[in-house]
Amino acid sequence: MSNRKQITLSVSIVAVAVAAVMAYSLLGHAGEPRPGGAGGHDHAAMAAAAQGARERTLSISEARARRIGVAYATAHRSVLRPVVRAVGTIAWDETRLATVNPKIDGWVERLFVDYTGAPVRKGQPLAAVYSPMLVAAQEELALARRLADEVAAAPDDVAAANARELLEAARRRLAYLDIPADVIARIERTGQAQRTVLLRSPIDGVVTEKTVVQGSRIMPGMDLFRIAGLGAVWVEGEVFEKDLGLVHLGQPATVTIDAYPGETFHGRVTFIDPAVALEGRTGKVRIELPNPGLRLKPGMYATVQLDAPAGAPALVVPRSAVLTTGERALVFVRHDDGMLMPHEVKTGLAVGDSIQVLAGIWDGATVVSSAGFLVDAESNLGAALQSMPGMEMGPAGGGATHDAAHGTTPGAATHAAHAGAAATSGQKARLP
Repeated sequence: MSNRKQITLSVSIVAVAVAAVMAYSLLGHAGEPRPGGAGGHDHAAMAAAAQGARERTLSISEARARRIGVAYATAHRSVLRPVVRAVGTIAWDETRLATVNPKIDGWVERLFVDYTGAPVRKGQPLAAVYSPMLVAAQEELALARRLADEVAAAPDDVAAANARELLEAARRRLAYLDIPADVIARIERTGQAQRTVLLRSPIDGVVTEKTVVQGSRIMPGMDLFRIAGLGAVWVEGEVFEKDLGLVHLGQPATVTIDAYPGETFHGRVTFIDPAVALEGRTGKVRIELPNPGLRLKPGMYATVQLDAPAGAPALVVPRSAVLTTGERALVFVRHDDGMLMPHEVKTGLAVGDSIQVLAGIWDGATVVSSAGFLVDAESNLGAALQSMPGMEMGPAGGGATHDAAHGTTPGAATHAAHAGAAATSGQKARLP
C-alpha cells in the first residue's frame, strides 16, 4: 500500500472517531442535569410526564385508521340481561331414594323382583322371607289375644289390665319389626302365625340395586333393595365463581339434553353449594326437573341456562373497546377535533359483547371499538418518545425533533450522525 493511501485511510478513521464523539456528546449530555441552567431538567417533572404518558392525545388519519382496522362505536345507555350458562349431569333426586333394610334375620324363600332396573309400585311385594324370630313374635301376639279375651269378663280387674298390657306389648314388637298393621290385625283375628312375611316396596320407582337372590340368608341391617323414584330428577351444574352472584334459589332454569335435541326442559334452582371447588373455581348449583315418562335418566349430560333479572339502564360500550391492564381499564375516546384520548374507566357487568361503564366517559362518546391495542401501542410509543430528553412528538405522531428549550440547535445530533455516516461512506469509497 502506498503512503498516499495509508494517509487517506488514517484521516478517514480519525474523522469517524470525531463524528462519534460529537454525537455522543450531543445525545448523552442532553439528558444530564445542568445546575443553575435555564435548560436544566426537573426529575420530578420527568417522572410525572412518564406517569401521564398514556393520557397524551393521538391523531390518526382516516386512511391510516382504515389500513390498521380501527373502528368506532358510540357509548349508549342500555339494559343488560345477564345469562348464566353451565354444564352438568342428571342425577337421582335424593329425596326420592329408599332402601329395603329388614330388622329381622331369616331366609329369602321367594324373590318377586329379581333384576336391577325393574320398575316397582308402592306396596308391591319384593320378597317373601322366613324368620323364626318373626314367627315367635306372631305366636306371642296370638297368645296375648286369647288371654285378653279370656280374662275380659273376669271380676279381677288387675288380671284383665295385665292381659291388655301384654297384648299391647306384642303388637308393638311386631310394629317395631316393620310388620304392617293389617297383618297384625289378621293375626289377632285368626290366631294363626304366618310362616313368611312379605317385604314390600316403600315407594314408586325403579330398583337401582339388588343384593340378594332366592334362598339368600339375610341379617338385620342388610340392604336388600335400593329403589329410586324418577318422578323428578336433579340437574347438578357447575357455575363459574364469577357468575355465582347472579344465581339465587327459586330462579327459573332452562335445560337442554343432548339426547333430545331441539327440546327444552324447565325447572328451578333448589340448592346452591355453600363451597366453591378449589380446582376449577366453580360452585355446584342444583335444578329440580319434573320427569314425566321417565325420559330423563341419571348420568345424561345437560346444558343449563339461568336468566338473571335485568338491572337498571347503564352506559355500555363494546367489550373490545376496553383495554384492561394490570391496574386499570382504558377506553380511547375520539374527541371533536379528531384526537384520540385514553380515558380511565370503571367497568361493571359484562354480558355477551357489551360491558357496562360506570364512570370515566359520557353518554354518546365515540370510542375505538376495534384495533384498540394498536392505538394503545402507538400512544405508548409517542409518550415514550416525548419522555426522552430532547425529544418530542408532534400532534400527528410525527418524527422526533430536538427540544429548543435545551439551548441546542435543532437537528444537531442528526447532523453529527450524518457526518459520521458520510465519513464512513467516504472511507469505504476510498478503500482500495
